[in-house]
Amino acid sequence: MACTQEVVFDLNLIENSALEDGLAGWSPVGSCTALSVHEEEPAKVPTETINDVGEDYRPSGRYILASGRADEADGLRQAIKGALKPRVTYRVAGWISLGGAAAADAEGAGHAVRVNLRLDDDECVVEGGAVCAEVGKWAEIKGAFRLKKSPRAAAVYVQGAPAGVDVKVMDLQVFATDRKARFRKLRRKTDKVRKRDVVLNFGSAAASGISGASVRVMQMDSSFPFGACINPAVIQDPAFVDFFTKHFDWAVFENELKWYHTEAQQGQLNYADSDALLDFCDRYGKPVRGHCIFWAVENTVQQWVKSLDKDQLTAAVQARLQSLLTRYAGRFPHYDVNNEMLHGSFYRDRLGNDVDAFMFREAARLDPGAALFVNDYNVEGGNDPNATPEKYIEQIAALQQKGAPVGGIGLQGHVTNPVGEVICDALDKLSAATDLPVWLTELDVCESDVDLRADDLEVVLREAYAHPAVEGVVFWGFMQGHMWRQDACLVNSDGTVNDAGERFVDLRREWTSHARGHIDSAGHFKFRGYHGTYVVQLATATGKVHKTFSVEKGDTPLVLDMNI
Repeated sequence: MACTQEVVFDLNLIENSALEDGLAGWSPVGSCTALSVHEEEPAKVPTETINDVGEDYRPSGRYILASGRADEADGLRQAIKGALKPRVTYRVAGWISLGGAAAADAEGAGHAVRVNLRLDDDECVVEGGAVCAEVGKWAEIKGAFRLKKSPRAAAVYVQGAPAGVDVKVMDLQVFATDRKARFRKLRRKTDKVRKRDVVLNFGSAAASGISGASVRVMQMDSSFPFGACINPAVIQDPAFVDFFTKHFDWAVFENELKWYHTEAQQGQLNYADSDALLDFCDRYGKPVRGHCIFWAVENTVQQWVKSLDKDQLTAAVQARLQSLLTRYAGRFPHYDVNNEMLHGSFYRDRLGNDVDAFMFREAARLDPGAALFVNDYNVEGGNDPNATPEKYIEQIAALQQKGAPVGGIGLQGHVTNPVGEVICDALDKLSAATDLPVWLTELDVCESDVDLRADDLEVVLREAYAHPAVEGVVFWGFMQGHMWRQDACLVNSDGTVNDAGERFVDLRREWTSHARGHIDSAGHFKFRGYHGTYVVQLATATGKVHKTFSVEKGDTPLVLDMNI
């Protein structure tokens, strides 16, 4: 990658970050009247962090208090002394809390606080991170940015929260992240999570005369599926169909199952497109995620639904569930029940707080074999105060308390400039709190520079594949001209596979096991392989014999009797 040889990774570019020299280098922004240094009580200093700027890093406990704020734009700043390089991913880390009488009056309520970079005397503002900060709690900043060119000057700003609320900032840091070092860790983690020792037992080698016989083991498919979004137009494109059928295991319909598509006008049901797409997937043996039964964001709801009164809307919701889930019972292994509930509340606002759980309960009654997912965006990015892992966990718990059989967690994965540690932190929190499987459901990695796009894609895929809670990844398209975000394609419009697509294919190849060798004197052939389905070929004096077998998850060696 260009320029990275000159970069010193994991070196904090903000001087006096831990305030050993008081307020040196720090200055107020706007009408903020005072900055002061304070020491947090030891019991309140955070003890867990994803910040790996130093292996022995722990939050210092010293913080700046920005008080006398009259506007959300008021805060604090410091110039970045080190040179920022283009094409390098920088982490923004640190801790934010709130204080003051105004904040105390609203204790328990969170407020967005943002970290931005201002470049070249404010000519350009770059988002560096955002948290939902609260009184009495420290929220960790998990931001990131990347520049297209080196700025002449740069400064970091902390702003946000309403007027009158004091903002506390601890250990603000900016540093270049070392992706290659992270990948080395993930390869070791992947080996533990996705592979298993296998012993193929061919019986008594001496008795059967096969000691030393040649063995070849080939993996036919993986237990970890990758999928892609399809629509009626793309399945008419031979180049799309060729790449899709070769490299993807699952599908999801882009719009054709959504309520606004199947019933654009009240009472006029149209399942022709979804039927045709299902037929296409059946021909190629591709399971399909059901996306989505409802969508909680108001601007996605068709006008006739918006015009209904409460009783009419209740009846329409029931009719939608009945129509969709009885028609396709058993056809969709997954359903996204009410899409993006962290960002919208159309049905809840009109039908009450129980309606979301009702949708889950009723969907389970109508199609008990389907896993029912929550599905939302930005949770894995660490940069949306409305969509933190903690808020997602709270939402899931609230649904479950009302009897909703939540069967999985969807992270959409519409990402830009991803940071592996931030993605992993979200996955860790979600899996630890819910014990539910996680899928990346709508992955697209947006970057105009296709070389960087390939690197960004590798970040996301390696984190997902290495995490034991993740059970699959579905792309939100992959071909230029047939995507929601155009700077995310893996395949160009002429059918050529670009660098990002090649990276994806290479990773799938890396995560496939093959082995060759000979049966030992005990009649065994041993190898370590990724979870999935295999075929073994045994070459004997009388010819070649084939047999299939599966490698499932497990901590102990898998011993399989071949009985050939």
